[in-house]
Amino acid sequence: MVILLWVALLTVPLWIAPVGGYVDLASRVLVIGLAAMATNLLVGHSGVMAFGHAAYFGLSAYATGLVITHLVPSTPVGFLAGVVVGTAGGALVGYLLSKLRGIYFALATIAFGQVFYFIAFRWNAVTGGDNGLTFQRLAIDLRFANIDLTSSVVYYYFVLAVFAVCAVLMAILLRSPFGHTLLAMRENERRAKFLGIPVDRHMWIAYTVSCFFVAAAGALYGMLNNFVSPHDLHWTQSGDFVLMAVMGGMRSFWGPLLGAAIFVIAQDSLSSITDNWMFYIGIIFVLVVLFMPRGIAGLMQGKTS
Repeated sequence: MVILLWVALLTVPLWIAPVGGYVDLASRVLVIGLAAMATNLLVGHSGVMAFGHAAYFGLSAYATGLVITHLVPSTPVGFLAGVVVGTAGGALVGYLLSKLRGIYFALATIAFGQVFYFIAFRWNAVTGGDNGLTFQRLAIDLRFANIDLTSSVVYYYFVLAVFAVCAVLMAILLRSPFGHTLLAMRENERRAKFLGIPVDRHMWIAYTVSCFFVAAAGALYGMLNNFVSPHDLHWTQSGDFVLMAVMGGMRSFWGPLLGAAIFVIAQDSLSSITDNWMFYIGIIFVLVVLFMPRGIAGLMQGKTS
């Protein structure tokens, strides 16, 4: 199944148009899918509910756009700056939240996320306020070759390369002793403490690593749209990431990507038909929760096993 997934991703530009899609839509699925997988690293594999990851997603996108526009007109530099800024913001907030659990942790993530949102909304001179920030991703000059990222197809493969690296790193992390420790904390945190595991420190590291991946997605998202707005930092965007993870399957590695594909494609299709497209996605979500508690990926794994 994994081989088929990668074959499908590598050949997207060949078949996306005949099935009624377009390359930028595939890029958006990958970017939002990476953000959902990053959120699930904390929610599904660590067992805490987080509704503030859009803050670091949007923070990274803003940093990327501001660096490309005002400091260094370079796509790689802008991307790295976005990842660093988003990760740093996540590390700071994660340190402050590492001792909280349950509803207090979830509410605190929303509160901190909204702080970043209102800063972006009110700081008109830097962020453009409600009008957002417009910028342009640039080609990468390697001296011996020029990678034209202004092309949708070329940018798709750039996104796919970053997604592949992040997916591999995420898989290695989850299979490492640290990843197994996160699972132990998810199943029984009190027992993990009795075993001598520094739970709070592990939670902080997990939060920071999760923010690193969501920051990578945010930088890619900003360059995909050549635009970023305060809405990208709003807590409802964080809720969408969690919703995608639940629909796809929180206990599945690829489940959030599947959930993101369903969400993004449904949004793209339904929003051209009705303004109430979220109503129909809500129905899909409710049906999944009621009849597929392990998510769509869990149902598929059950049928193939």
